[in-house]
Amino acid sequence: MEKPLCTCKHCCLCVRCCHLLGFLRRHTTRFRHYLTIPPRRKLNEFERGRAVAWFQDGVPKREVARRLHVSISVIVRLIQRFTATGRVQERRRPGRPKKTTPREDRLTERLALQTRTASSNIIRRQLRVATNTNISQQTTRNHLHGFNLRSRRPAVRPRLTPAHRAARRAFCRRHVRWTRQQWSQVLFNDELRFTLNHNDDRLRVWRHQGKRYIDATVQEKVAFGGGSVMVWGAFSLHHRTPLFHVQGNLTGLRYRDEILRPLAVPTLQQMGPQAVYQDDNARPHRARVVNDFLQQSGVNRMEWPACSPDLNPIENLWDELDRKVRSNHPPPRDVQHLYQMLQAEWQALPQMIFTTLVNSMRTRCVECQNSQGGYTHY
Repeated sequence: MEKPLCTCKHCCLCVRCCHLLGFLRRHTTRFRHYLTIPPRRKLNEFERGRAVAWFQDGVPKREVARRLHVSISVIVRLIQRFTATGRVQERRRPGRPKKTTPREDRLTERLALQTRTASSNIIRRQLRVATNTNISQQTTRNHLHGFNLRSRRPAVRPRLTPAHRAARRAFCRRHVRWTRQQWSQVLFNDELRFTLNHNDDRLRVWRHQGKRYIDATVQEKVAFGGGSVMVWGAFSLHHRTPLFHVQGNLTGLRYRDEILRPLAVPTLQQMGPQAVYQDDNARPHRARVVNDFLQQSGVNRMEWPACSPDLNPIENLWDELDRKVRSNHPPPRDVQHLYQMLQAEWQALPQMIFTTLVNSMRTRCVECQNSQGGYTHY
């Protein structure tokens, strides 16, 4: 065993580690953002007393700052204040004093976390009933901002019952160890309806204050989206089917005769005997005629948990396709023009998107499993 360079009984570094430590010390200015954490700028009353006691015992100011993990300027100002006044308490700061105590601030945080949809006015009233402290709504929001709590739009997801969560956990448990090669043999598919006029709350406009309702800053809304197009598509790592226009209601017979027989099954045959067909639990997909046809065709079908669009990567592909279409100028004139633009953008989607989505399946399963079958960020 190599002997340490230092004879101090507290040193346990070997020669190799000491050489590495010396290299890092010589290059501290270069690797400082890797080696150190930004120091704190404030000390509590107990720490201020310890700092003064260490300084009176002869400990250098820089060593005191290192022990308390604060900036050296904090210790210098503390010693100067103690030398001049003999006290370590902070001087009274200018401005209006806080109306609430730290305990009441924590109560405000708990009230917001107990009822996530409560407004700042309701939280203010509950705090007044509990502590007899009256604060404004803006002060309530400022206190919540100090706890990194801000009012945001809730995420919209399907409702998950305990049975749904159990099915999602079981699915992820079976597929979490699938390799990239196994996921590349899965053909993901789904239908989606695109509308001519669609507002997903992502659109923003530049305007002056008080100019909200001028023509240039108003987005007009048309009943039923002004017309829509329902399309079906499927993709795998190396294959994609043509985009199919679904006209009218999709039934089990139409799904078999217009989608599975001419589009899905030939694509699965091109993928090879290990290909797996994935579809959700919509009624046309689970019709008896569809089940019999897939069984007769020898198609390997993946069991899919209900209410799980976040596990299906084609949902992200639809979102990307919608962004591509909305970014075109001028926008589509009518339903037929919208379908033509969807076809063109579908064929123009780069292969990198398909690769990224297929490679994300393992992460989706891991995240769903960690949340006990709950929601994921996909």
